[in-house]
Amino acid sequence: MTNPKTIDVLIPVYNGEATIESAVASIQRQTLTDIRIVIVNDGSTDGTRHLLDGIARLDPRITVINKENGGIVDALNVGLAACDAEFIARHDADDIAFEDRLEKQCSYLRQHDDCVAVGANVWHINMQGDRLGTKTRFGEIIADMDSIPSTEPYLMHPMLMVRREPVVRVGGYRYVVHAEDTDLYWRLREVGRLHNLTEILGEYRFHESSISSSSIVNGRIQAVSSQLAALSAKRRSRGQQDIDFSENLSASYKAAKTLASILELTSASLSTEERAYLEISTAAKLLHLNSYRPYSLERSDLSFIGTAFKQHAKHFRPPVLHTIEEHLRTQVLHLWANRDFPALVALSPPAYLVADLVRRRMRKAKRWLFNVASTNSKQN
Repeated sequence: MTNPKTIDVLIPVYNGEATIESAVASIQRQTLTDIRIVIVNDGSTDGTRHLLDGIARLDPRITVINKENGGIVDALNVGLAACDAEFIARHDADDIAFEDRLEKQCSYLRQHDDCVAVGANVWHINMQGDRLGTKTRFGEIIADMDSIPSTEPYLMHPMLMVRREPVVRVGGYRYVVHAEDTDLYWRLREVGRLHNLTEILGEYRFHESSISSSSIVNGRIQAVSSQLAALSAKRRSRGQQDIDFSENLSASYKAAKTLASILELTSASLSTEERAYLEISTAAKLLHLNSYRPYSLERSDLSFIGTAFKQHAKHFRPPVLHTIEEHLRTQVLHLWANRDFPALVALSPPAYLVADLVRRRMRKAKRWLFNVASTNSKQN
């Protein structure tokens, strides 16, 4: 392209006929108009392609790339190859960008040469576009590849704007299944600063087909992959050979029946120290994901988590242990409240956490008895 725009907006889509028009319209309405919209249709089988043909005919700024289905990483890299603007903005096919989103993010990058990528915050909406009353609160980026689970250098992926040159330099997206964004951020921070604007610049749609929310299988994969991304960053920081993320792992992960079997697929190239870290940090990450994702842990997950804690807890410093214990305590309380005692046995939490639960229940029972006694006293 002889006259590249300032910003290429990259939108991958798969079977997005219900939301793609509103998502694209929110980009078309941007106050910063020097843009091109690159839409990668990843082999949609619904009416998405027909809708995109109509949208593109009415707006010369839109480029549609139709390809066979290959997954999000493949779609993103195909889109990146077609982008030639100074800045690349990510947008999802089911989200909404406020009209000044691109202008504010571009302005920040223009004013801060040391920053290679910028994110923003969002309101949460449902499938119908109604706000759920919650929002993200991303702020200063603090990354720690040694914490358990790893503290990821996170920016909201659908709200990402990044300089094109650094993305190309670090190799684009890799097949870190369901954590390809986190892996990219670890690599980008090695060449420049990442920053989150505290402003809310869009709306993020929650729905049942969301990759990270749809099933415990995806939850397990996301937990493992996010912690592998941290291990990968750790290796690079030490000048060691990086982890190889094979494209074929995705199908193998999905075929695996348990968290332990997914981890087994990753273990051949890991040292004993790395394996220990991956087990305990994956256990902690899955507990954390379960606290806000709409899926339930199965007994095999709970058994793995309990075993990982027992085997590796003694190797970690007190602040790390405290974080894991809080995750475990939340899970224990949840299982007890639901009277799921077989699952509680599978988790087999440390005795002092069970004792803590018993103390809490006894205090609650005493308060109830005190209230009953007080009520009876007043009536008499």
